[in-house]
Amino acid sequence: MGNNQIIIRLLLFYFLCTLPCFAQENKEDKKIGKVTKLFSSDSVLHIKLNYANKVVRKSTNDSTYLKLDLEFQIGSEEWESIPVKIRSRGKNRLKNCYFAPIKIKIKKEDNKGTLFKGNKELKLVLPCFTEKARNDYLLKELLAYKLYELVSPYHYKTRLLNITLSEPRGKNIKVHKMKGFFIEDIKKVAKRHGGNVLKRNVHPMQQDALCSVQNAFFQYMIGNTDFSTAYQHNEKLLFVNKITMPVPYDFDMSGLCNTSYSVVSQVGTDVLPITKVTQRMYRGFKRDNKVLYQVRDQFLENKSKMLALIESYKDHFENPKQYLLCTAYIQDFFNVISNDAKFEREILNRARVK
Repeated sequence: MGNNQIIIRLLLFYFLCTLPCFAQENKEDKKIGKVTKLFSSDSVLHIKLNYANKVVRKSTNDSTYLKLDLEFQIGSEEWESIPVKIRSRGKNRLKNCYFAPIKIKIKKEDNKGTLFKGNKELKLVLPCFTEKARNDYLLKELLAYKLYELVSPYHYKTRLLNITLSEPRGKNIKVHKMKGFFIEDIKKVAKRHGGNVLKRNVHPMQQDALCSVQNAFFQYMIGNTDFSTAYQHNEKLLFVNKITMPVPYDFDMSGLCNTSYSVVSQVGTDVLPITKVTQRMYRGFKRDNKVLYQVRDQFLENKSKMLALIESYKDHFENPKQYLLCTAYIQDFFNVISNDAKFEREILNRARVK
């Protein structure tokens, strides 16, 4: 076999190995109608809820729900209402935050003909505390989800909310006005791609190389170490066309968000040599450098789209400084990957071997 034939076969093999992520991008476009109505718009949805945070935190769990009505308003239309069930979810935020993260269930017969049609389960992300910067922190976490949509076709859909929570406190009602967002159920993500959700763990080196590196670059971009694709910590795994893909979530401990309660996460037995969440550290595994350069090019090509995305949410920030910090943090990432020496030092040479 001649050298030219060997080179052609190697190129063909490499192309086939990296095809799935890009092939699914085309399928995503064709199946865009499968995104439910709730997540097909980026307009802000107004909702009202009425519950005691203390009751949700102490009296609900994986099998015990609280029944209530969820009111919602689209634009200037009249308010509508549907019956739902809610419970607390999560671990760290549930333990440490004032507002418990919420899991919502909606019966099929109740969401039929409404904005929520097709969504039987939703996650509701709320601010952690009642602090002044709570809404801007939450907005930056939402932007992380939106940025990942530009990175990989395997992502969660989200919807920004303006929330009015009326919380009974004895004889009084405390009204909280805050931002939040809905996250679609992971089963909806899997269905959109004709795949399944994997419950068993899969070693990162057995996951799709291209999608894994895309995920690792994204986590580095937002300054997040609070994840593990090996143990599905703030990651879900999809099995599509016999290939395993990571889908990240939960970014409040990232440097991009840099919340008042953020701490450097020490996942597993690793002790990370960073002291602030704003310090970046590449946590991806060692791969063929061709894949890393390929993903580098993808991010650089998407730079203007990513910065434009953040700018499109500028008016939603309550403190202009938080918007500027958000933009500067992402710009700093591009300063690293666009510089050959920095890219080699901070990413190529930092890739994990175990």
